[in-house]
Amino acid sequence: MNRRDFLSLVGVGCIATSLPVAIAACSPDNKSSTTNASNASGDWQKVGSVADLDSKGQLLAKNSPIGPVLVVGKSQDSNLTAVNPKCTHAGCTVEWESDSKKFLCPCHGSEFGIDGKVTKGPASKPMPSYLVKVEGDAVLVKEG
Repeated sequence: MNRRDFLSLVGVGCIATSLPVAIAACSPDNKSSTTNASNASGDWQKVGSVADLDSKGQLLAKNSPIGPVLVVGKSQDSNLTAVNPKCTHAGCTVEWESDSKKFLCPCHGSEFGIDGKVTKGPASKPMPSYLVKVEGDAVLVKEG
């Protein structure tokens, strides 16, 4: 065996032995990323402070661990509401109208009740809602 053949075999061997490690590291089924994803969707997540919620009567967290969340109400209320504020018609961010107690879409006029259900189209699906609670000075939400 000459030197060139030997070096070729060593190079191929190195690539072959490191290939499974590279594939495992890039795989979406990696256990650590799966665990983090399930924790983010199953646990209570902080979306803001009580001070922010109480000052405006609403709290918009565009980049929370479970996605965009709009919480409406006051921290001392027992019936806080939390929804995904994306209109189910075209994805625009809805606005909370506290006087009329409804969410309005500024893009096409859809309206949603405080429970996220459609009260006026063109949207036909309700907005996803979340469980919400106050702990200390934090506002927390959870899929539920």
